Amino acid sequence: MSEFTIQIIMLVLLFAVMYFILIRPQKKREKEVNAMRDSLKVGDDVLTIGGIYGKVVRIREDRFTIQVGAEKVRLEVAKWAISQKIVGDGKSSKIVETKPEPEEETKEAESKPTPRTIKKLGAKEESDSTGK
Repeated sequence: MSEFTIQIIMLVLLFAVMYFILIRPQKKREKEVNAMRDSLKVGDDVLTIGGIYGKVVRIREDRFTIQVGAEKVRLEVAKWAISQKIVGDGKSSKIVETKPEPEEETKEAESKPTPRTIKKLGAKEESDSTGK
């Protein structure tokens, strides 16, 4: 094989790899998001790309009317501006767990002197030495 043929094969392989690594997953994600937008119905809680949470109250071909806030303000947004559907309580789709600190770490933190405790200890020692 000539050098030119090898370079052509390498170039084709490079494009194939780029397609499977970058382009194909992006198209798959885009199809999922479009399917989610098409499946929205009146009453669904949504999040816009601008960070506005609202409830869908009207659906048109290319836009949604969402209701936001306590005063029930209605906003018309483009269909592509809906980033996700909120599932669950409408506040958050994630559950955050907090772990309690182990007892050993708290004991170590209590035994370490702080500038305030050092100052108090120094004041006690000085008063003991002057009082004698």
